[in-house]
Amino acid sequence: MVYYLIALIVFLVDQGTKYLIATRLELGEQISVIGNFFLITSHRNRGAAFGILQGQQWFFFLVTVVVVAGIVWYLNKTRHSRKMLSVALGLVLGGAIGNFLDRMISGEVVDFLLFNFGSYSFPIFNVADSCIVIGVGLILLDSFRDLKNGEEITEIKEVKEAKEVKEGNE
Repeated sequence: MVYYLIALIVFLVDQGTKYLIATRLELGEQISVIGNFFLITSHRNRGAAFGILQGQQWFFFLVTVVVVAGIVWYLNKTRHSRKMLSVALGLVLGGAIGNFLDRMISGEVVDFLLFNFGSYSFPIFNVADSCIVIGVGLILLDSFRDLKNGEEITEIKEVKEAKEVKEGNE
């Protein structure tokens, strides 16, 4: 249940920040947070990450429904045994639903976090995007941990079998 609470918190923070941006800033307006490095800016995105697939709303609806259903199913399956994976899935779930609601209501996602690195501006994003990226990162970390643990288990089993064979030959 706590993992659904994580998803709910992500969703509420995401929607709250998007509401503030949409109602308090004009489209394109910017507020400097840290010089020109970090700006709050009012932007709308009809596509996916980095503005790709502009205007493909039905594609996003379908993919999001499938992803959310898959996350809920897998979260129910793993929530008691895989804590980090469950937190990750909660983050992704909350972010996916937050962006999905934006697309359903207005056909676009409110983005507002802008980082500049010299002359390069990282694509503008929002809280939901951040949580999705962090969640995916944790999923990858959990997967790598499983790979490492699986290799260790295989190595231990092989050493044990080798000892048994050696003892049997003596």
